[in-house]
Amino acid sequence: MDEIKEEVQPTEVVALVTGSRRGIGLGIAKALATGGFNIVLNGISPPSGAEEAIEKIRSTGCRAEYIQSDISVRADREKLVAKIDGQFGRLDILVNNAGVAPHVRLDILEATEESFDRLININLKGPYFLTQAVANWMIEQKIDDQHRNCKIINISSINAYTASTSRGEYCVSKAGLSMMTALFASRLAEYGIGVYEIRPGIIETDMTVPVKEKYDQLISEGLTPIKRWGTPEDVGRAVLAIAKDYLPFSTGEVINVDGGFHMKTL
Repeated sequence: MDEIKEEVQPTEVVALVTGSRRGIGLGIAKALATGGFNIVLNGISPPSGAEEAIEKIRSTGCRAEYIQSDISVRADREKLVAKIDGQFGRLDILVNNAGVAPHVRLDILEATEESFDRLININLKGPYFLTQAVANWMIEQKIDDQHRNCKIINISSINAYTASTSRGEYCVSKAGLSMMTALFASRLAEYGIGVYEIRPGIIETDMTVPVKEKYDQLISEGLTPIKRWGTPEDVGRAVLAIAKDYLPFSTGEVINVDGGFHMKTL
């Protein structure tokens, strides 16, 4: 699928995309860069592993910086927010994209506490408390400038409501992220800070290569009304629409980017 092409007019606005060195996160970062946002890339890899991603963003004419941090660790979250403040002095968009799958898929009758704790810490606890910190900072920014367009966007999954008994901990973490969206949307509405959830479906990334043959067949058999894989660019377009304030009278909204998977049909 063609990448987003738009004339970029660089501005001061800043977006943080967690887990953005590759895959969906990088697709989101690239989309936001086409919209003129300066980008803070984030991941657990050292900066040397993010050079290609940085160059892709900078090639749009926007500023891109990479900050290594593990969002599941409190000290790292504090460091991340402090460095953004020090380097940019503001944050307009937070995209909670970082997430992991189980190292090994196990039936819920056999799954381990260690795997459960790992996924909850990274996929839910980390975004929850990062959002808390960023939300308080955004409130300060809105008080200083009520016209500031601040948004928080959570990237969940169709597994927020679709049971997969071989990776129950992943499903639970994404369902929790959905409730987190509703909670922060309710709490931050009075400040004019919109909070949204995007639910990707079957997205073609290097992480889904091992199941490509399986889902090629399922898609061809009608698993999704739109008979193709989704792309990181598809998710990026949805994030960009929110970030550009095209949905000003919405908050707590769930946007499905899943080829129609969520629909019930007869």
